[in-house]
Amino acid sequence: MTDRKKTIAIIDYDAGNLKSVQNAFEYLGHRAVITRDPNEMIRADGVVLPGVGAFGDAMGKLRHFGLDHVVRQAAKKRPFLGICLGLQLLFESSEESLGVEGLSILEGNVVKIPAAEGLKIPHIGWNSLKVTPGAKLFAGLPENPYVYFVHSYYLRAEKLEDVAASTEYGVHIHAAVERGNLFACQFHPEKSGETGLVILENFIKLLG
Repeated sequence: MTDRKKTIAIIDYDAGNLKSVQNAFEYLGHRAVITRDPNEMIRADGVVLPGVGAFGDAMGKLRHFGLDHVVRQAAKKRPFLGICLGLQLLFESSEESLGVEGLSILEGNVVKIPAAEGLKIPHIGWNSLKVTPGAKLFAGLPENPYVYFVHSYYLRAEKLEDVAASTEYGVHIHAAVERGNLFACQFHPEKSGETGLVILENFIKLLG
């Protein structure tokens, strides 16, 4: 546990999965606020963009609430964590919603998990990660930690140096990224038991 209670701003854009993320940070002893207030996001120690649902709908909601510009600003000024759909939105585009531009904060695209015999899509369940040595979100975890996924589309990052962890599910999946103060994971740390709590606490430790 970190010594000082931190404040985490969880961006509310009607994309679901907010309360479970809030509960996880509060379980760790920190203050987590679900908000659309840009000032609250900038004042917070860290900012989180969760989300479940379709890429195009989510981008539409971010723009509707005027939060797309706020996310770009917050990702430059504060430690920032994208979760699941929140990871995908940070990139340029998704096959799920052709013609819809993502936030383009990071380079890469989101593509559909290819169909294969015996492979269920969406991918729902636990998979082990291959962690890039030195990845900050995974400090202190055993080799090949298991985390919980729910997704039909996956990231292909353009810059492999951004990839903090990967997994295999019929195809090689970039499961987490790190660049500077920006972090994101395709899996759900808030649903990944003790391993997920360690990942969230590692993010908290990066807040200073």
